[in-house]
Amino acid sequence: MINKLKKLKPIKGIKLSSISSGMYKKKRLDLSLMEISDGSSIAGVFTINKGRSDTINISEKNLKKTNPKFIIVNSGNANAGTGKEGFNDIIKYSKVLANIANCKIEDILVFSTGIIGERIKYKNIIESLPSLNKNLSDNGWEAFSKSILTTDTTVKKISKTISLSGKKINISGVTKGSGMIMPNMATMLSFVATDIKISKSTLIKILKKITEKSFNMITVDGETSTNDASILISTGKSSTNFNNLKKNEKDLFLNTLENIYKDLAKMIVKDGEGATKFITINVKNTATFSDAKKIAMSIAKSPLVKTAIFAEDPNWGRILSAIGNVQTKVKDLSKIEIYIGNFLVFKDNQINKNYVENRVKKYLKNDNVDITIKYNGGKKSATVWTTDLTYEYIKINAEYRT
Repeated sequence: MINKLKKLKPIKGIKLSSISSGMYKKKRLDLSLMEISDGSSIAGVFTINKGRSDTINISEKNLKKTNPKFIIVNSGNANAGTGKEGFNDIIKYSKVLANIANCKIEDILVFSTGIIGERIKYKNIIESLPSLNKNLSDNGWEAFSKSILTTDTTVKKISKTISLSGKKINISGVTKGSGMIMPNMATMLSFVATDIKISKSTLIKILKKITEKSFNMITVDGETSTNDASILISTGKSSTNFNNLKKNEKDLFLNTLENIYKDLAKMIVKDGEGATKFITINVKNTATFSDAKKIAMSIAKSPLVKTAIFAEDPNWGRILSAIGNVQTKVKDLSKIEIYIGNFLVFKDNQINKNYVENRVKKYLKNDNVDITIKYNGGKKSATVWTTDLTYEYIKINAEYRT
């Protein structure tokens, strides 16, 4: 469901290398190292899952102390639910990397993704570190985007170039995620870098705001993972300072960055495990953004709605029920409107008099499906992206460890 993507642009101040370290039975890229130049700013947002991996705990702690110089990330093993041994394994390979790269252990961010509850092959990581460090390259983004994948069927990547104050600014980003996808984030890792100069405090504010509009507006199966993280890096190598830009130029940069994050988020949904439909849920006219998001998420997470759309069955009653499950100050749903595509299905507390089910059934054969709710309780709105729920999703997850 994802179109072929263009090659990623290098970002000055970022070097990467990737390797097959043996995390999987089949040989494939599964371990990457990213070197970040001195003077860079780094921001991160992390999963709020209480069972989260020590990779997240360590990375969040290190990021608060400094602007780290290295990121090491593996796929194939989440190193979550592995207790003290799992924590010690991270320290072991981090110490080796610190020695090889001549940095402090606090200068390293560590990330893992894959199977939960199995001890990581830390010796494989240690054995791979000299080669990773030796082969760092400006052009390592493509291999990096492949190395972080798990059940993903395709890479998820994007690059854009814009002109600010007469100078070109590059932004490149990659993400992974296919299942266990739900706000606060998902079973996802995201790494985006730009060569514009932004202070760490400003970068943190930007990332938090953009995350709320992108990765926190998607769901595949309503599951939040133990290893979610999103990292935004500003190397400052372009010599253009964000704080010195005019308002219209700041807006251009921020809008471009937000669209990059939204595109990456949509790529995750489109590659949702077993997905055949990309579903956009728009909720309008609520009292608060929170109400709009809750309503949209209630629809997006409903197995009944998702299976109906997979079956291309316009069972709009399931949508109505999902809306009614959300507690707001609105006392009843008599004034709401439900649209599937451009077809008005429900109005004035009853099925629309001009509703023709066969037309909606035909519409649901499309790969992209829109559901719009007019709540008639205010002026706020929210958009959530999700997938249908299919037999293939069950098969993928039933066979994940076999």
